[in-house]
Amino acid sequence: MRDRPARRPRARTRTLTGVAAAVAALALAAAPASAAAAPSTPDDRRQLRTWAADTWRSFDALVVEETGLPDDNIGGDLDPGSRGGYTSPTNIGAYLWSTVVARDVGLIDRREARERLATTLDSVAGLERHEPSGMFYNWYDPATGDKLLELPGGDPVEPFVSSVDNGWLATGLLLTSRAEPSLADEADAVRSAMNFGCYYDPAQNQIRGGFWDTDPQETAPVPGDYCGMGTDVWYTGHHYGAFNTEPRIASYLGIAAGQIPPEHYFGTYRTFPDSCDWDWTETRPTGHWAEYLGVPVFEGALPYRGTRVVPTWGGSMFEALMVPLFVPEERWGPRSWGRNHPLYVRGQIEHGLHEAGYGYWGFSPSNDPAGGYREYGVDQLGLDGPGYTSDQERTTVDQPYEGCREGSPAPTRYGDGVVTPHASFLALRYAHDDAMANLRNIAADFDAYGPGGFYDAVAVRSGQVSQRYLALDQGMIMAALGNELAGDAVRRYVSRGALEREVRPLMRLEEFAVGRD
Repeated sequence: MRDRPARRPRARTRTLTGVAAAVAALALAAAPASAAAAPSTPDDRRQLRTWAADTWRSFDALVVEETGLPDDNIGGDLDPGSRGGYTSPTNIGAYLWSTVVARDVGLIDRREARERLATTLDSVAGLERHEPSGMFYNWYDPATGDKLLELPGGDPVEPFVSSVDNGWLATGLLLTSRAEPSLADEADAVRSAMNFGCYYDPAQNQIRGGFWDTDPQETAPVPGDYCGMGTDVWYTGHHYGAFNTEPRIASYLGIAAGQIPPEHYFGTYRTFPDSCDWDWTETRPTGHWAEYLGVPVFEGALPYRGTRVVPTWGGSMFEALMVPLFVPEERWGPRSWGRNHPLYVRGQIEHGLHEAGYGYWGFSPSNDPAGGYREYGVDQLGLDGPGYTSDQERTTVDQPYEGCREGSPAPTRYGDGVVTPHASFLALRYAHDDAMANLRNIAADFDAYGPGGFYDAVAVRSGQVSQRYLALDQGMIMAALGNELAGDAVRRYVSRGALEREVRPLMRLEEFAVGRD
């Protein structure tokens, strides 16, 4: 996902000591995250265990045994010959946390889990990385660990160092260190070398999407050196300017490590300000200005069918809800995330069942049942004007921006809606019964379930199914199931310690302008 370069009031800086004093009165004593709500019936728990066992089977097929590196994707029959032939830092992180979940819910024993984790950590330690920042490149060969300069099929790739992808690898390493203390030294040795401050642009108080270590020329990069690497790299032209998107995991980790200042938490947009300067975005927000740690914040929300929500960039589920698989945002920020997450899920349900009338819901980037990969979402739940769409026909909603531009009539019908099961697993915490019913309906009504669990995506009117498994999407499912079946274990491993100490007080400062009309 790509945000436009954003203009905003320049943040004033304070010392870390001053910030700590400002938030000390609101900081709570460290305590483990509360357990997820228990499945409502014994049948639910049995069903969730079955889904976990089958989803883990897909990871067992994705991983290259010799290296412990998972492939990016595999065919629905789990034939190793159908693997994609490439992997990423996110995929590796997903395999690490999924292995721990498989152990914690009893799918593999402790010895097997440790052996798997040790093999993966050994390979990760040997991967070529950008040494000055300690960060990993975007694509590797899972069979050899070699950095890829072209993808299978021959398409060339410029080695890129992504902020969000390294965030998910660091999350997997942190979880592994906490979950398997005998491997803590190995996991921490890799993670401690990763400097998220190398993505942080103090002039914008935001992080960049990433950088190249050689000039890619045609992509209009921005040369710079934010963390004292000693030589310039070439940053993406865009920052991650939207707050409610998945790159915030990199921000949290950087703040927790002292590599990014705490003020950065307030440096991205809840919505853009209420001004015609921003009328290219979805619609006019409601809200007010506030200030936290000297940073001006427009506490904005977008209207959607009787609610006001802090949107994501494109309107997808994983932008909003992948991060709280690991960080208990709704507990740490009860007046912000605690209000927004349930409303966001309700908006996705409302769109699928009532606005579009698909009979199913759960819209998030996934494989396209017609081939390839696509970003799906609910247009009106995103900041971006065009947004992500929920159907194959790319039906958009062109809302007016009152006083600045006119809109177009709302669609009278939607086309072939595409739902992805991982979106419902992300929603389990916030709408348990709705998510269980939706998943059961998808499994019953379509050829959408195979030997590795739910296939990646279903076009619900044509019945076309993408019969592949993606490591990222299966990893989200495993993390959600680990929280449901093992008492929020995934969250407990990641969120305690520095994350809670440094990030929780920031979340407690804020109140979103969200709610029901």
